[in-house]
Amino acid sequence: MAELAEEQARTGAFWADCVECIAEKRDKHSFMLLFDHFSPRVNAYLLGQGAESSMAEDLSQEALLALWNKAHLYSRDKAAVSTWLFRVARNLWIDRLRKQRGIAYESDENLAETVDDDARLNADGERLKAVLDTLPQNQAQVVYKSYYEGKSHSEIAEETGMPLGSVKSSLRLAMKAFRQHFGEGGL
Repeated sequence: MAELAEEQARTGAFWADCVECIAEKRDKHSFMLLFDHFSPRVNAYLLGQGAESSMAEDLSQEALLALWNKAHLYSRDKAAVSTWLFRVARNLWIDRLRKQRGIAYESDENLAETVDDDARLNADGERLKAVLDTLPQNQAQVVYKSYYEGKSHSEIAEETGMPLGSVKSSLRLAMKAFRQHFGEGGL
């Protein structure tokens, strides 16, 4: 009997059942099984992404807390539990990095130069838009989705129906056009 339970525990269906128990019954036992199995894996993943140990632990707990609070949003037809949970952890990690970056900008001693910076950024934005408008439609679309929407190459390929290699080639050719227009030094 115990061997059967261990065998079941190794399948994705078992984990999906646990999430559904959490969603339907707020089942603490199912949550503990998920927590014990996935917490060290999510933590290791975040450490591999460059998070400090304490931050990785915090983000792992936040990801699993999100699983507890948002289990009703999980659909076994769309993704495995591991995929869903690692995506949540990745998004939390990115959000934390963005917040830290924002704090660094806000504490900058050169805040008095903000007006000049805004004017320069507006001019740079216009120059970028002008080059973007000269690109073939597929290259412009890939640049927009990658840099403005923050999508991965795989996500872009899935959304546009382009092969992954074509997405990468389009992005590479677009960057080449930007470098030719602005020079290697950039804006």
